[in-house]
Amino acid sequence: MMMGGDAQLSVLWLIAMIVLLIIEAVVPGLISIWFALGALAALVAALFHAPFWLQVVWFLVVSILTLLLTRPFVKKYVNNRVTPTNADMVIGKEAVVTEAIDNLQEKGAVRLDGKIWTARMADENAGAEVGETVRILQIEGVKLITERIKT
Repeated sequence: MMMGGDAQLSVLWLIAMIVLLIIEAVVPGLISIWFALGALAALVAALFHAPFWLQVVWFLVVSILTLLLTRPFVKKYVNNRVTPTNADMVIGKEAVVTEAIDNLQEKGAVRLDGKIWTARMADENAGAEVGETVRILQIEGVKLITERIKT
């Protein structure tokens, strides 16, 4: 039969495990499963009347070991889905300036694939006039960072 303190610790580890499993279920990707397994190990230790310090050690050891042993597998096979967006495909393309690009005045726009984008120059001191062609270097938020095409 369990003593009062042992029962309370068992309930504590059970609640911790349930909370960690709920977090795991709600948050995308594997976040807390390792710690839920650690809480399960501590719960088992509590059920066998292990002192609290040993329960904490079991929690930490099992959590860290499962994390270290499974994380490389998880990173390689489970969470490797990087979904490129259509926006990523504009990098390296050329666009035509439809509104003069002036970083100091924080204005400028380009037409790319039939769409108008806000644009800035990568070189803070550079600008581009309407009708010029620029190359897309990167995207910052909804702005295209461009450079003049050297002719």
